Amino acid sequence: MSGDEILNLLQQSLGEAGSIAGKLALYLRNMDQKKEIKSPVAAVSRLRIATDGEGVTTLVVFHSCPLRCRWCLNPQTWKEGSTYTEMTPEQLLARVRVDDLYFQATGGGITFGGGEPALRSRFIEEFRRICPKEWKINIETAMNVPQEHVRRLIPLIDEFVIDIKDMNPEIYREYTGISNSQVIENLKFLVSEGVAGKCRIRIPLIPEFNTDSDRDSSVRELQELGFANFDRFEYIKR
Repeated sequence: MSGDEILNLLQQSLGEAGSIAGKLALYLRNMDQKKEIKSPVAAVSRLRIATDGEGVTTLVVFHSCPLRCRWCLNPQTWKEGSTYTEMTPEQLLARVRVDDLYFQATGGGITFGGGEPALRSRFIEEFRRICPKEWKINIETAMNVPQEHVRRLIPLIDEFVIDIKDMNPEIYREYTGISNSQVIENLKFLVSEGVAGKCRIRIPLIPEFNTDSDRDSSVRELQELGFANFDRFEYIKR
């Protein structure tokens, strides 16, 4: 039995007292939903042009990531002892809105990266609610997150930039340390929700881990799923 069903039973049995109890429960529920949302922000990079989406963008880098990629570009987002600032969506907006004119003039906005920004879906949801509607909101993600985050992000995001590493499960695990089964399920979910057209799939050549032939296999598998926009590039060993 759901909480609302229990609440209805209480109201029916307690009459006016139940009504008061219901109002109190609703108030507490709303207060819980309005609890301050904070997320760890490792960096904010302004005035980026044609690197993280259309127009002028600001890249917001979140801390923490479930992957341990061998040639990680941003190890400071997960290594022990790395620094970050806990921010609310309101604090982030106050910091980035200085570039509102640039965003609106060029069709740009905010790109969330990391780390793994998809883990911060509630933060992004609240930020989208309070920021100017004209801003584009993009996300650079490995998509290896629980599907509840993807479901929440779909109506908020203008472009998903998804780095799939490699579709081969063995290559993926060897490079990242974990399975890509959740990635594949989330890719299928995006297609089923009709948003494959909003996705740009990044397919890297990973030194010592995959080959151009492996990348070709990944492209074919992704095309079969329903994706068409691909970005081939090469990782740099660090």
